[in-house]
Amino acid sequence: MIRHAYPPSALFGDYLRAAAGFFPTIAVLAIEPVGIVGGTVLGAFAALFAVFGFRTALRHCTAIVVTEAALQSLGLLRASIWWSKLDRMKLSYYSTRRDGRGGWMQLKLGAGWSALRIDSRIEGFSDLVIASAKAAERRGLSLDPATSVNLQALGIELRATEPRFGDAARVAV
Repeated sequence: MIRHAYPPSALFGDYLRAAAGFFPTIAVLAIEPVGIVGGTVLGAFAALFAVFGFRTALRHCTAIVVTEAALQSLGLLRASIWWSKLDRMKLSYYSTRRDGRGGWMQLKLGAGWSALRIDSRIEGFSDLVIASAKAAERRGLSLDPATSVNLQALGIELRATEPRFGDAARVAV
């Protein structure tokens, strides 16, 4: 069993952004009479930043555990992806710069109604992706071209095989 968690330093910026949006908005609502329209708009912004802060806190309190049988999310929102039931895997890259440098990855896994999203700020992200890619290969899952490219960017080699159900390459780790 291997345990992965988001380090506080990786989430500090998200906490800061949530606070920088929430507190000034609430201060304006508390100090200035803004009317119905202004209050609705500012209230919506305050709610948006509050939800972002809450989601960051949830991520901070979440641990991901990898075992031979499953990948489990432990925390307030629990989920399990049993490797034997894995039916979808997607690895996405989100760039923060026009030239493609600087950004993060997000791993999405699913098995039936269960789904997990894990971003690359978690400790040991590449190990989670490798474990997921191995499970996807054992299950014979077809991966979309973007996922294949992103796996290669992490150094996970792809092996060209007969595609299943008309899809692209499978993962070989």
